[in-house]
Amino acid sequence: MDITQIDSLSLPELKPYRTMRRTLEHRAKGIFVAESEKVVRRLLESDLKVVSILLTRGWLNIYENLLENRQIENGIFVGEKSLLEQIVGCGLHQGIMAIGRVPASVAIFDLLNKFPNPRLLVASDGIANSENMGVIVRNCAAFGVQALIAGETSCDPYLRRSVRNSMGTIFKLPIASAEKLSIVLKRLRDEFSFQIVAAHPQSGSKDIADADFSKDICIVFGGEGKGISEEILDECSIRVRIPMQNDVDSINVASSVGVVLYETIRQRGMGV
Repeated sequence: MDITQIDSLSLPELKPYRTMRRTLEHRAKGIFVAESEKVVRRLLESDLKVVSILLTRGWLNIYENLLENRQIENGIFVGEKSLLEQIVGCGLHQGIMAIGRVPASVAIFDLLNKFPNPRLLVASDGIANSENMGVIVRNCAAFGVQALIAGETSCDPYLRRSVRNSMGTIFKLPIASAEKLSIVLKRLRDEFSFQIVAAHPQSGSKDIADADFSKDICIVFGGEGKGISEEILDECSIRVRIPMQNDVDSINVASSVGVVLYETIRQRGMGV
């Protein structure tokens, strides 16, 4: 293992850790930050490329066997806990962080034949909050979604807070970026016979228990404020809602994803 003991954060290789708030800079370099023990472990267990690891001696001792079998581009950097605490979010990264390389975006149409039937996709339209995006990714992984299509108006699922809130499940979920989500949905519907389902809590929408989720479907979830845009709604085959009480008209989008996906796998007799 290429291990460097450090007593400052000034090394050029450590710049991404010092600039964890500079998301545009990280995106330009095609890297992401993984923080906390569970997220870093899942990164090391994945097939993604690892640029570097920054951790305390205690964590190095715990992960020594796993690290011996892992190629790490710029090496492993070991520092005192007090040094790592100088990095913003010390209570969240727990003294262990890593920089990984964002995988190339997959083309959803190249993957469809690899997925078993019935196929299950999720698309995001206007999801701006990275923490919500991370939980959406986690729900998708938990309920067997085969790929997440991130629309052009949604935030990057590989943002720091998204990766953290996904608890590292993002490393197992194919992410397809759509330059024009409406065109992707139209092709899925017209060329591949997908039912495009809008999670849309408005009057006229079907209760999720009354909808048929047994076929090839792509479920679309909209932004935190305005929901799904009219352009995207025009491409949807059906609109569904979660029945609610006490005059509540909507719940957090990440929570909605979990509820709708649970109903989906319930109908399919998978895992419940």
